[in-house]
Order: sequence, then structure tokens, then C-alpha cells
Amino acid sequence: MIPTLTWTEKGVEFLDQTRLPLEETYVLATTYQEVADVITTMVVRGAPAIGVSAAMGVALGVKQSPATTVADLTPEFEQICRVLAATRPTAVNLFWAIARMREVYQKLSAKPGISIPEIREILIAEANKMYEEDIASCREMGKNGAELLPRSGGVLTHCNAGALATCGYGTALGVIRAAVEAGAEIQVYADETRPFLQGARLTAWELLHDNIPTTVICDNMAASMMRRGKIQAVVVGADRIAANGDVANKIGTYGVAVLAKEHGIPFYVAAPWSTIDMETPTGDTIPIEERPAVEVTHHGGKQLTPEGAGIENPAFDVTTAQYVTAIITERGVLRAPYPESLAELAATPAGA
Repeated sequence: MIPTLTWTEKGVEFLDQTRLPLEETYVLATTYQEVADVITTMVVRGAPAIGVSAAMGVALGVKQSPATTVADLTPEFEQICRVLAATRPTAVNLFWAIARMREVYQKLSAKPGISIPEIREILIAEANKMYEEDIASCREMGKNGAELLPRSGGVLTHCNAGALATCGYGTALGVIRAAVEAGAEIQVYADETRPFLQGARLTAWELLHDNIPTTVICDNMAASMMRRGKIQAVVVGADRIAANGDVANKIGTYGVAVLAKEHGIPFYVAAPWSTIDMETPTGDTIPIEERPAVEVTHHGGKQLTPEGAGIENPAFDVTTAQYVTAIITERGVLRAPYPESLAELAATPAGA
């Protein structure tokens, strides 16, 4: 297990993903504001990990609050939630986690005579429960998706949807891990994923950590690799899935999906149920985060672009449902037509 984030008595400890793969260092966030900064600066990233990080940030903020009554704590609680919700707009897990913590808090605060220490303990326990649930859901997702991958061959992935993007095991990489554990002989091809290079820096690091053969390719090599027969399947993660099956994932995913369909290669999306947003009808209404221009203009502190050049840096793009072969969740594998399959699973109680 790669310790992406950990609750401690002093705060929330994060593996600093901005320094991988060359440095394995940790950052301790001792306030909820520092947790928010860790999320914004991508020290921690990946929709599931962002969600649990936010939940821990809420718990940390309440733990450190000087409030002695519920009346005093409630406005501070709402401020904590607002700060954390403002970090990254595309990953719906962020808002799901905050909403879950808010629901717990509202029930607690309505109880006559409840003490602030009791509220703190229960919120901390809820955040840690979400941590454990995330690992369990990733493992279940892996089992559900493993049989979709080839028993032998190349699998392309984009960005990092592994243990580093979750609390452990991973979504897309969890599917790959489960397939390998079941005996599949898979060669992973990891898109470098410009401009932040999550594939080159993170996916390659964690898969090699698990002795899974991995080859890093430039983003613009994917089409050629497909044409040469190197790729038998594509599996990626997601930051938000709309009710019609449209998928928001790291910028560049849409192009990979189009290429996969052109070459007759299955394109799978692996994500926990918390990433599915039934309140968002289509991908057209998913908010897309715009990242700082410096991520494009500079690399390793060195400027790459001329002064005055315009810069676009959307963090995500939307892959429309027509390019998605299947959506893999811990609750099952969904196929088109997605409005029907998603609605049916949404109406089914978890575990049924």
C-alpha cells in the first residue's frame, strides 16, 4: 500500500506527488487551510483522494476549532466547507465528501446536549471510515474490471488513476493490478500526460513499484502504438461522470478515446460510484478547471515558451459516452445506453 494520505494526531500527512518520482517526501497539513492548499497545488490529486482529503480537512478544522457550543461551531463549520469546496471544481468527489460530512454534522448538531468533543470524535471517525471505504471500493472495482482486460497484451492508460489518486490500490490501475494478480500478462503503456506529466512521473513510478511492466510514451505516440497493434485495451479513471455517461478526465483523454474507437480498441473508464454525478445531465455542464499558465510555460523551473504567447491550460476534457465501451464501478460494470444503466444502478440500494 502506497500511503497517499494518513490521518495523524498532528494533522493530515500527504505523500508529496509534486516531487515524485525522484523524491519520496511527505507534507504535514496541520490546519484545514493547509489541506486546501495541498489539494489546490496537487500535492495530493485524483478525485477519490481529493474527496477523502477534504473530509479529513473538515474533521481537522472542527478538531482545532475553539468553539465551545454548537451555535458557535456551525458558522465556522460552514466556512471550513466553503474553503475546501473552492479548491478544485471538476472532481465531484470533493463535493460528495463535503456533503457527507455536512450531513453527519447537521444530524449531530440537532441532538440536544451533544458536546463539541463528541462531534469532533464522530467527524474524525467518519473521515477515516471514508478512507477505508475508498480502499475497499477500489479493490472491488478491480475485481469487476479485471476480466475485461486481455490475458496478454498492451493496455494504455492516461494520467494517473492508481493508488496515488486514491487512498490505495487505485481505480484504472486497480483494474490493471487485479488483472495481473489473476495471472494476466499485461504490458502497460503510460501516456506522459502533459503538461503536469502524471503518467510519466506517477503512473510509471507506482506500477514499477509493484513490478508491473510499464513503458512511458509521449502523448502524441498513442495513435501510432495503436496502429502497430501494441494496444489491446485502454483503461482510464474519471473526475466526474454525468448521468448520460459523458466522462470528465485529465486533458487528453478525449483524444485517446477517439483514437481507440477508430482502431477498434475497447475504452474503459474505472471510477467509484461517488464519481458519478446524477445531478449533472451531460458533460457539457461539467465545470472544467483552468490551471495556471506556468504549468505550460515552464518545466522544472525553466521557461519553454516565448514571452507573449497565449496559453490555454484546461485540466480536464470531456469524453462523450459514445466512445466509452464500459464504466467500471465497485457496484458493477455498466454499458450503453448509459442513461438507462446508470439510472437503474442509482435506484438500486448499494450492496443489493
